[in-house]
Amino acid sequence: MLHLITILFLTFSVQQKPTVTVVDKATFADLIASGIPVVDVRRPEEFEAGQIETAKNINFLADDFIKTISQLDTLQPLLIYCRSGNRSGRAAKVMDSLGFKKIYDLEGGYLNWIALD
Repeated sequence: MLHLITILFLTFSVQQKPTVTVVDKATFADLIASGIPVVDVRRPEEFEAGQIETAKNINFLADDFIKTISQLDTLQPLLIYCRSGNRSGRAAKVMDSLGFKKIYDLEGGYLNWIALD
């Protein structure tokens, strides 16, 4: 019986999909086109200087980040980005701990988004 429980546990663990996936610019663009909401976790002044269309600004460094991000639907996939990928990576970990089910993080952040290919 213990052997069966172990096999079931390992099977469930292997099949469980990761909450956070870092994606390249093309994949991020495709996900935006599919209608997934976009969250920019940079400071407001960074957001005002330029942002990805449809993005909502929720500053990761703000005191109310957890309160504000928690108001979003945790069951709905979200796209997140920051300037270079550092803050969004940290924000994704916080969001994972809050129960968000699927988070797509833009590799290289906004700097990658605006870079010429």
